[in-house]
Amino acid sequence: MTRHIGAAVAAACLTLLLAPGVQAADGSPAAAGNPYERGPAPTQASVEALRGSYAVAETSVSSLAVSGFGGGTIYYPTSTSDGTFGAVVISPGFTAYQSSIAWLGPRLASQGFVVFTIDTLTTLDQPDSRGRQLLSALDYLTQRSSVRGRVDATRLGVMGHSMGGGGTLEAAKSRPSLKAAVPLTAWNTDKTWPEITTPTLVIGADGDTIAPVATHSEPFYESLPASLDKAYLELNGATHFTPNSSNTTIAKYSLSWLKRFIDDDTRYEQFLCPLPRPGLTIDEYRGTCPLGS
Repeated sequence: MTRHIGAAVAAACLTLLLAPGVQAADGSPAAAGNPYERGPAPTQASVEALRGSYAVAETSVSSLAVSGFGGGTIYYPTSTSDGTFGAVVISPGFTAYQSSIAWLGPRLASQGFVVFTIDTLTTLDQPDSRGRQLLSALDYLTQRSSVRGRVDATRLGVMGHSMGGGGTLEAAKSRPSLKAAVPLTAWNTDKTWPEITTPTLVIGADGDTIAPVATHSEPFYESLPASLDKAYLELNGATHFTPNSSNTTIAKYSLSWLKRFIDDDTRYEQFLCPLPRPGLTIDEYRGTCPLGS
């Protein structure tokens, strides 16, 4: 009788452990929970850390081996035990190379993404061209790259700085299947984006004189559909070029946004809702909460 009771208790405990949304003691997703969760349960420290829980490798992609964009560097988790990962392609800005946004590669990859920082066909390419190049790079990443087997082609996002940020909006407009978009101090002559259906986090800088928030990031954000999951983060004490250097605030909220919408990982919503308050590094934050409603 004792053995039967013990077996019943063990079975009940196993059922509870595998119930949707239940996590193991180490914070990893339970087997029957969200299949896209990657890594341990997040904390304030983990989303602000320079590196996440995954070891990262990188591979260079020559411009001679691709078409539609200028090559780049792929950063990816070395783990093969957690299944596939969502992916993000990131474009630099006007006159810039991938080196200007390279810091985001290992930082995001170590949190459980495949990240592709790209060079553009020329450094003078305009936002519409950069948007097409972001999509070409996504297609290469998911169809022909050496790490394509590590990528879930249904869970993709785009980011970019300056004209690359303008290109991020263009890419999201052109490909509604994208799960997340994060334009960084974006520049574009088109100020209205009512066609976008991709959850979008617009990041501007209060001291930006090249793409002032009043004529770029703010109208970009305000023109997005009211029904869309969207947010506007204005960096405090920052310039147009702040995204070109390692920045905890950019990383924290970009990561949380990508996790929430590429991985459908609601564990990260705590960093986005309730809306973050202004402070030392945040001048203003607007957004729609709760997300995904």
